[in-house]
Formats: sequence, structure tokens, C-alpha cells
Amino acid sequence: MNNITEALDALLPQTQCGQCGYQGCLPYAEALAIGAAQINRCPPGGTEVIAELARLLRRAPMPLDTSCGITKPPAIAIIDEAWCIGCTLCIQACPVDAIAGAAKVMHTVIADECTGCELCIPPCPVDCLQMIAVTHATTRQQRATQARNRYQAREQRMAIGNKTKPAIADAAATAPVSEKQATVARAMARAQARLK
Repeated sequence: MNNITEALDALLPQTQCGQCGYQGCLPYAEALAIGAAQINRCPPGGTEVIAELARLLRRAPMPLDTSCGITKPPAIAIIDEAWCIGCTLCIQACPVDAIAGAAKVMHTVIADECTGCELCIPPCPVDCLQMIAVTHATTRQQRATQARNRYQAREQRMAIGNKTKPAIADAAATAPVSEKQATVARAMARAQARLK
């Protein structure tokens, strides 16, 4: 990583939400460094980050590109634990490993680690996640550094896991179909009950 990319990445909020159109904050920083992206594509960073990026790149500030989303107050995800079916889809979606739990066991969000990216919400089959507004005791830079460290640790863990993935996939393929169907049926029943 070159110095300009590193400096740009340091300004970004490290939510890893992908709203900018890139697979995370570092790819967006890399695109900014080579002039392939505009400075106004980070809704979580909002006007403050846009101004900092403009200053660093010696460009004029621009209004946020709302096609990427809108700036929202700081928030974290919470799980309605009564509805959680332990499907692990939210755990898989979280870019910073801020959700604890295991298959078929209720999950919970580690509030101090959640970046508010909202990536855990769409995959939940029973809609048991929601965002709540929070006030952070730490600075934006402190939160970004913490989130970057957790994201990098997760990426390293996932890279190691991918090396053993074929063996895990083979084991999953031999799991009884009836068990998988029962899990889906329970999820659907809870979702239907919730709608009533």
C-alpha cells in the first residue's frame, strides 16, 4: 500500500459497508488514490470525511452522492433474541466479527465492536435485527482504527478458513436433509407468527 492510499484509508470510517460501490474502505481508498473514484461516495463519513478527502487530494469539496446512500446518525445493530433462530447468516455478513453466536444458538451483537454498517440486516430470515442510535464515547478516528483492526483480523481468519473449506463443505453435504428442512421450517413458522 502506498502512502497516499494509506492516508486516504486512515480518513475513512472503516464501516466496510460497501455503499461507496467498493468492497470496503481500502479498495475505495485505492480507487481515490488513482483518481478512479469521487471523494463524495462515503455516506457513513458524510461531509466531514468528504472535506478531509478533498483537503488531502487537493480537490474541491463536493456534496455527498446520495445514490450511495444518506448520512445517518451513529447506530449499532441489536438482535431481538426472542426471534433469533441461530441461522448464522448475520455472523457471516458482519465484516468486523461484531456478532457472537453459533449455529442454532441465539446470537448477540457486541455493541462496542459494531460499526453500524447494516450488512447483517438483509440476510436475516426472521427480521430480528434492527439499528438503534448510539452516542460514542470514543473519537471517529479511534473507532475507525478499532474497526480496521477487527476487519483485517477477520480477513486473515477467513483466508485461513478458505484453505480448509473443501473439507467443511464435504461434511455439510453429508448432513441430513431433514435437519436442514426443520431449521428452515422453524424460521418460517416464527416469521409467520411474527407477522400475525
